[in-house]
Amino acid sequence: MIVNDPRPFLAVGTAFLAALLVSCSRKHPNVRETWSTVASFLMFGLIISMVGGVLNGNVYQWTLFQLTDTVGFTLRTDTAGMIFACLSSLLWIPINFYSIGYMRNNHETEQTGYFASFAVCLGATVGVSLASNLLTFFVFYEILTIFSYPLVLHERDEEALDASRKYLAYTLVSGQLFLAGTVGVYCISGTMDFRAGGFLDSGMAPIWVLQLLFLLMIMAGSVKAAVMPLHGWLPAAMVAPTPVSALLHAVAVVKTGAFAVLRVICFVFGPKLLSELGTADVLAWLAAATILMSSFIALKQDNLKRRLAFSTIGQLSYIVLGASLLTPLAIKGAYLHLVAHAVMKITLFMCAGVIIVRTHLHEISEMDGIGRRMPVTMGCFAIASLGIAGTPFLIGFISKWNLAMGAIQAGKPLFVAVWIASALLAIGYLMPVVRMAFFKPEPKEDPRHYGSISYSMLIPICFTAVLALVLGCDPEIFPPDFYKLATVTADAVCAGWGGGW
Repeated sequence: MIVNDPRPFLAVGTAFLAALLVSCSRKHPNVRETWSTVASFLMFGLIISMVGGVLNGNVYQWTLFQLTDTVGFTLRTDTAGMIFACLSSLLWIPINFYSIGYMRNNHETEQTGYFASFAVCLGATVGVSLASNLLTFFVFYEILTIFSYPLVLHERDEEALDASRKYLAYTLVSGQLFLAGTVGVYCISGTMDFRAGGFLDSGMAPIWVLQLLFLLMIMAGSVKAAVMPLHGWLPAAMVAPTPVSALLHAVAVVKTGAFAVLRVICFVFGPKLLSELGTADVLAWLAAATILMSSFIALKQDNLKRRLAFSTIGQLSYIVLGASLLTPLAIKGAYLHLVAHAVMKITLFMCAGVIIVRTHLHEISEMDGIGRRMPVTMGCFAIASLGIAGTPFLIGFISKWNLAMGAIQAGKPLFVAVWIASALLAIGYLMPVVRMAFFKPEPKEDPRHYGSISYSMLIPICFTAVLALVLGCDPEIFPPDFYKLATVTADAVCAGWGGGW
């Protein structure tokens, strides 16, 4: 049942209003941070208040204005969008507290601009999540690009300038590709509204036209999802402060790219049409190659943030590969991995930030023995690392299990071998950091000075690490019910199409 309800726009508007209030509070840091904190809780409250109704079949929808007779600037809650909206709004809370501690401990400049841009980025991410059509999606997609640019540029030095230019070039091109695909889809179908299972069919246009439109839109999502060879901006963007890296990797930009791929595959083209076009198979092999290549590159990185960046490139391709398999279990696994990777990777980046603030160390080879002085931080790092590798009783295992079963369901067990190899490689590039931290002594010839750290940085790390454990032990116990949302989404997308499985 469709219910006219302003809450989807109120959730987005909360973040945008917070950005305005933060900008007006430049001379009052405590007030500025209060606005950001209140907005993060209020946004999550608005989003979570709609989950029960959505799972019961309600669709909360609000049109701000009508663009044409058939296209409105509309936000709408479906189960797929609620997964991403709940995830983004939930993780804004810990990353906001962490940002406060990081900015103060590290004596960062331009803090007002940072918190304002951060709020807009989160608002745009929720806008992308709840967009009911391609045009609304594109507007928020571009807002996210524009307001994440100053975050990458935050340090204002030459390296940050080069990285931000690269980031902007990649992501603006991504947006224009998406717009071109959107216009093409509207011309052949007369609509832009997302629909589970897709709204295009093979009778609307020649096969080559549909293949071209799919290529344009998937390339657009793949740029932000950092699928190789379109990944160059992501390692360069690691010059940004660690909370920005966490935002880029876990909550906003790259997740928006992965979510765009899911929307295009599941809600624009649909499994039935894509099986006829044959393009999903090409995307699946490209994603598999990205998983393996990025993992091997991560093994060679000594800089901790760059190692985590290449880990992200591979892990996001899990989502792309899962969606490309076009089976219910694989699509369910893809949505669950959207959640799993976000929770685990935000933990890893926040841990990296604590290491940098306390020790000023960036290179893994210099981190011998730090776990003895930083047991909480490195303990959480170990939990998240095991989750990335797919260890049982962590959320990463549940998402990867569904992905693997989806590959078997599709009759393509070779992709299971890809995921197993990737899990072993993840152990190879993450667990040595844990081993060095806990089982190697500190260098006696170069005694380290450990700076102080605030609880506003440690508590968010513990929260997300515990969240990875809770969701891994019982994914239905924590509201929102990500597991049920993913199941309902996958069933709706694949309804009416057997696909041979």
